[in-house]
Amino acid sequence: MDLQHKKEKNKYSIIVPTYNERLNISLIVYLIFKHLKDVDFEIIVVDDGSPDGTQDIVKQLQQVYGEDQIQLETGADIVTGTRYVKGGGVHGWNLMRKLTSRGANVLAQTLLWPGVSDLTGSFRYGA
Repeated sequence: MDLQHKKEKNKYSIIVPTYNERLNISLIVYLIFKHLKDVDFEIIVVDDGSPDGTQDIVKQLQQVYGEDQIQLETGADIVTGTRYVKGGGVHGWNLMRKLTSRGANVLAQTLLWPGVSDLTGSFRYGA
């Protein structure tokens, strides 16, 4: 399988958590469509009851772009991937990168007390 064929097979889910983003969500969606013309993707907007009408705007965007392209999730649970559990980790990072990641997490834990173990991870999934 050549690289081009493999690239076309991938589909990406772009998760956009919102709260009172009525004035911003249309621009965010427009920019995603503008810059990802050759990418197969869906946008999942996670909004748990913004009082400003964000969900109404997302429903209008679904009419423009299609419900298969833009999904609205409410009451979502969030699952966060982490490197800092038994069996977790990263491969291919040099010592400086590992220290930077660990240091950022220690600082955030100390200042914010968020109740999660990895604030610098980039894997997120909303369901």
